[in-house]
Amino acid sequence: MGRIAKFIGILLVSSISSTVSYGDDLVTILNMALENDPTLKQAQANYRANRETMVQSRSTLLPSFGIQAATTRLTSGPTDSRYVNVIDPLTGDSIRERISDDHSFRPGINNHNWGIGLNQSILNLSNWYNFRSAQASDHAAAVTLAAQEQDLIMRTAIAYFDVLRAQELLETNLQEEEAALTSLQQTQQREAVGLVAITDVYDAQAAYDLARNTTILQRDFLQAGFEALEALTGQAHPNIDELQEDFPIIEVDGSLMDWERQADNNNLAVAAAEFTLDASRKTLRARKSEHLPTLDVSGFYGHIVTAPIVNQGVQIGGGASDRTQLALNLNIPIYTGGATSSRRRAAEYQVLAAQESLEFTKRQLTQNIRNAYRRVNTDVLVIAQRQQSIISTQSALDATELGAEVGTRNIVEVLLARENLYRALRFYADARFDYVIDSLILKQVAGILTPQDVLDLNEWLTDTQQ
Repeated sequence: MGRIAKFIGILLVSSISSTVSYGDDLVTILNMALENDPTLKQAQANYRANRETMVQSRSTLLPSFGIQAATTRLTSGPTDSRYVNVIDPLTGDSIRERISDDHSFRPGINNHNWGIGLNQSILNLSNWYNFRSAQASDHAAAVTLAAQEQDLIMRTAIAYFDVLRAQELLETNLQEEEAALTSLQQTQQREAVGLVAITDVYDAQAAYDLARNTTILQRDFLQAGFEALEALTGQAHPNIDELQEDFPIIEVDGSLMDWERQADNNNLAVAAAEFTLDASRKTLRARKSEHLPTLDVSGFYGHIVTAPIVNQGVQIGGGASDRTQLALNLNIPIYTGGATSSRRRAAEYQVLAAQESLEFTKRQLTQNIRNAYRRVNTDVLVIAQRQQSIISTQSALDATELGAEVGTRNIVEVLLARENLYRALRFYADARFDYVIDSLILKQVAGILTPQDVLDLNEWLTDTQQ
């Protein structure tokens, strides 16, 4: 968990460091993504929700108490009025006289009480292991959140350098289109004076049309790259800093064994799988503990006030009293219809699933770290070869154009040589940006990617607006 806290701390430092930036560089865009990316915000909300599960599990180990109070009013009486015949002693006439009134709510008896109750679990291993399982799950969720933050760094870097890649490719395509147009115009002029055949004009026209079509497509790719950046930050970035030409292209520092060792110790996917396995094992122990007795203690203090009952002018009962109760409750589960055993078996299968998931993650990590390590070193060799190919294709184009002027080469050979040159330029640009991204991927797989790597990379970006 220490490396997770350190990683999150670096995120805060990067947010402060970004205040010195003057343009849309990588650090600026990353911090905007940290504030606005919906995927990261969703991961943060899920982490906080999962953390509440641990709080809820811990509550079963802590005492609980509450206050209760009640007040009652009791009235009674006949439902209907009652009358009797009475003889008037003066007149001797019979009269009806009411001897009982209807039920009234005015006379009655008021009772009230209040009390405080306390409950505390003394022995409940199932609740204890449930809490330990929730702790392990919380650790797994924290690691997963850190992995989401690393993923945001990668998504931001990929989107950023995809825009730079598209810009450079578009610039190369524009140069190729301009060269193709110049060649077409020259060929048309030479055909007009009978120096070349019309077929050469057709070949030059086809080369120009192809270059023009590629430029149109590349403009769309560039716009899509800008849209990807905007989706991360919620804001448009029409101008971003470019990667300097002297950006260092070097092989991976350290041996493959060293990087495998780093990945084993720091990879977040493996750490999350390990915490998940630990949580599953704690859950299994909790399910096994459901067969064991539980012991709880409960206490109660109450104050009760009752009104006296008046019967024919005599008060009966009533008064105030205090009541206390202290109880020790033992519960021994014997049979629950097979539910307890079923939950235990389900927990055992979950442990097996978590073990296999951890094993798969480790095997995948070994494959990924080896591929990432090899890919970066391959990129270094490819970039060097791409640089050499640019020199070779430029020399070939110069020689072919010279041969065309003296009549030993034709327009088709010139067009092919020019196509090879611009293809080499595009391949070189692709290789440089592949190296940048692959270097970050290597650190991500090893679990050591932090925003500091972005800060270091940002030093090699040039503000094109200054």
